Amino acid sequence: MSKILVTGGAGFIGSHLVDRLIKEGHKIVVVDNLSTGKKENLNKRAKFYKIDICSPKISEIFKKEKPEVVFHLAAQIDVRKSVENPVKDAKINILGSLNILENCRKFGTKKFIFASSGGAIYGETNLIPTPETHPARPESPYGLAKLLIEQYLEFYKKNYGLDYVSLRYSNIYGPRQNSKAEAGVIAIFVDKLLNDKTPTIFGDGSQTRDYLYVEDAVEAALICTGLTRANLIPIFNIGTGKETSVNEIYSLISKMIGKNIKPIFAQAKAGDLKRSCLDSSKIKKEMGWQPKYDLKEGLKKTIEWFKSSK
Repeated sequence: MSKILVTGGAGFIGSHLVDRLIKEGHKIVVVDNLSTGKKENLNKRAKFYKIDICSPKISEIFKKEKPEVVFHLAAQIDVRKSVENPVKDAKINILGSLNILENCRKFGTKKFIFASSGGAIYGETNLIPTPETHPARPESPYGLAKLLIEQYLEFYKKNYGLDYVSLRYSNIYGPRQNSKAEAGVIAIFVDKLLNDKTPTIFGDGSQTRDYLYVEDAVEAALICTGLTRANLIPIFNIGTGKETSVNEIYSLISKMIGKNIKPIFAQAKAGDLKRSCLDSSKIKKEMGWQPKYDLKEGLKKTIEWFKSSK
């Protein structure tokens, strides 16, 4: 049993992670400013602090709680918003992350697990699925920030002995995802179709993503807490290795919900990639992780949750 702090623990992925960590018997502290997270997502057995990761008062929480492990999921997660406002994105995703890292250093945290991004870090690539060895070519401030924090993590490891794991996630979907945000196309489509509204597809819909069910994302994070090999670069792609276009996703969801509403097509957004799909063979080989949910199964569970929460 460990004392674990989860930033963004009231959010979509963070709340699933908190639930699982509590089920495993850990003591959990959640830090979340509830800008996108929701109080109803919070596990009642977690200790909750409503606070921004940029706040100087974060140090008071670290001083009091002294977490052994930190899962850092709090972030500005919208690629398009990072393009529109790079300064705001940097304040949250770079300076906010550094605030957490500095407190890990000061108060003796042993391990830092970072929710990074696969597609946003690699940028456009002809090597599909894309491995961790591919050059990083971010095409958005969001991707640049994720890459920079990975480099800071290596600095903190070499200079302060803070062990870390960076999880380069593909596109995660599932229950509790915010359907009112601009990111999260599956949640948006499901919500629109269930409410008989017409969704908008930006671009021609041929753009592809690697869609990962949230429980598989959480499983990867948990497995990586046990990483001990010193000679292994602790950066892992987490995805299914399967490309699915936005048009295919929309068609699947439409059939599963039983609605035949034609989407509106609009101009592609700046910063959006044409193709993104991750090669996760490294974590499969080194840590034994495998995604358990195929796309249809994950979509079924997601649709059921949205129906039950209407």
